[in-house]
Amino acid sequence: MVDAVDNRSPAATALPPFPKLPVSIAVSECLAGGNVRYDGGHRSGAWPAAALAGIVQCQPICPEVGIGMGVPRAPIQLVGDPAAPRARGVADAAVDVTTALQAYVASQTALLDAVDGYVFKARSPSCGVHDVPVRRGDEGQQEATGRGIFAAAVMRGRPNLPVEEGERLFDTAVREHFLMRVLIHAHWRNGVAGDFTPARLIAFHSGCKYLVMAHSVSAYQRLGRMLADLSGDVPAIAARYFSCLMKTLAQPATRGGHANALTHLAGHLKRRLPIAQRGEIAVSIERYRLGDAPLSEPMGLLVRCLRESDAGDAVGQYYLLAYG
Repeated sequence: MVDAVDNRSPAATALPPFPKLPVSIAVSECLAGGNVRYDGGHRSGAWPAAALAGIVQCQPICPEVGIGMGVPRAPIQLVGDPAAPRARGVADAAVDVTTALQAYVASQTALLDAVDGYVFKARSPSCGVHDVPVRRGDEGQQEATGRGIFAAAVMRGRPNLPVEEGERLFDTAVREHFLMRVLIHAHWRNGVAGDFTPARLIAFHSGCKYLVMAHSVSAYQRLGRMLADLSGDVPAIAARYFSCLMKTLAQPATRGGHANALTHLAGHLKRRLPIAQRGEIAVSIERYRLGDAPLSEPMGLLVRCLRESDAGDAVGQYYLLAYG
């Protein structure tokens, strides 16, 4: 993450600085080391805490403890229709905590309004995001997978909030993608929300140019059209814009998409660097595109050259700040 690049572009000057690290996120309390699992243990090793140190500040939540289930406690599981499962006791099917887990989201409103991402415990019947076993039948065999009850309620209520599972964050690309969305969410929440002026929205969109381009060129054009006429209800337009932006960014960028954005950014150096240096950047971008180098290689080289060349109109791009 780049946390020392100056926001000096004309677009960036209309906005507060990019969020300083660490950024606050919610996290399943067992991942944060809390002894809150049904067996009285924790799962602090089930996510790359060391790789995230200094980047995020964790706000722990355990919905099962929050609804009064206690520690230790009888385990629960998802049963029934995978599209609308119930959270019931493993040993006693009469125990049903579905409604309580869904309602617990409302009690966490203040915390959820103050964070810019959420890391959930994988495969948890309350907190899992992907592939949580769903049982059906008298013998309780697994027939499908679904989403944890509490996680599903959080995601329904806050569709723009970046979410991820702890175990998936061991993958560098997944982690970079999640943190990028967290930073953009934080920048919007702290720098744009609450002051929806046309100039502010246009400045934000300008800063997003290469970031969105890496994910979808057509989406950048579509987002621009949403801001073409700001003579109406600006807060409503802003809400639609941000929803579309976060939906676009939720889809991981391809190597080709990143290479395209990097190449366009390198164009800012056309008259600032000698041919040999520009060639070095082009080779680095191509190495990344072919899978022979990590994104950090061409990104780091490009950031350094833009800084040294005083390319202020490009240095403030959110793409460099969030992915660099």
